[in-house]
Amino acid sequence: MDQRQLFKRTVQHQYAGQFLFYASFTPDLDQRLRNHLDLDNAASFAEHFGMLHPVPVQPQVPCPQEPSPFWAYYSDYPVPPEAFINHLGVLEIPGSLYHFTQYVSPLRNAKSMEDLKAFPYPPAGTADMAVMQEQVAQAHREGRIAQCAITHMYEDAWQIRGYEPFLMDMVLQPAWCEYILDRLMERNVKRAAAAARAGVDLLHTGDDVANQKAMTFSVESWRRFIKPRWAEVYRTAKTIKPDISIRYHSDGDISPIIPELIDIGVNILNPVQPECLDPVWVKGEYGDQVVLDGTIGTQTTMPFGTPEEVSQTVRQRVETLGADGALILAPTHVLEPEVPLENVLAFVNEVRNINGL
Repeated sequence: MDQRQLFKRTVQHQYAGQFLFYASFTPDLDQRLRNHLDLDNAASFAEHFGMLHPVPVQPQVPCPQEPSPFWAYYSDYPVPPEAFINHLGVLEIPGSLYHFTQYVSPLRNAKSMEDLKAFPYPPAGTADMAVMQEQVAQAHREGRIAQCAITHMYEDAWQIRGYEPFLMDMVLQPAWCEYILDRLMERNVKRAAAAARAGVDLLHTGDDVANQKAMTFSVESWRRFIKPRWAEVYRTAKTIKPDISIRYHSDGDISPIIPELIDIGVNILNPVQPECLDPVWVKGEYGDQVVLDGTIGTQTTMPFGTPEEVSQTVRQRVETLGADGALILAPTHVLEPEVPLENVLAFVNEVRNINGL
């Protein structure tokens, strides 16, 4: 059974005797794992281990201009030489530890709606339908799924405006939030429409809207600012391709909004972070409507468990969550440098054993 066939069975809640699985690694851990396995930098961990590796199918976004027009937003800021501007126009300053960076938002000093309207929001990109359709066809010929990453709205919005300013705007000047979110929604609707027309299997979407114990803001605020805009993105895609799968990612305790995510079209929930959500509870409440994607803790099991505890957790997930096949096994986020190589290999080897590989 190839990955696309197994994906179809997974989203149809049909147990196939195997489970899709994957993991990703921060640069330091990536390099140490390559050294351990004697893999060169061009090698694919997904291919080496047999992990789920969708083919990305995206509208083409033009290369950033050099020098970037966004530099004007930082004329008052002491920019260190190692800083760079990302695709949103956000200044990133490398931190002191590994891959972490500090964000400086271009609209942090906005004083009026005119300032918001003048900002060059990220484009949807150019959808060359012939190219995208051929990418999908080639993925299917290889037995792989085609995926379009729509990415974020709320997260992009606060990065552009600034984290605290955006949250304050929600209360003090909500029209500002709505304007920024609408510009990002327009981009995401166009991307979703292009992906659906091209025939992709999966839209990857999401926003981190919760912390370890609660939503970042009230459910009412989520319903006003976030939910209807994702609903429009999903409605657009499903109108064109009704069987398209939609994955929604949010870390944290999103239990209050899970049923509403399902109502607007989400059928794969990621990452079901066990430090915040009980995966067995989620399965019991909503498991007949969504695939659980993730569930292996990156704050507990992967960095601090023993290899046997990692293997045991994988087996427990299969036993408690996998009876109907609607389970994709993965760490709940990219694996950080403190994760022992032995635990990475324990995760991979246990799933491969379960899959009979």
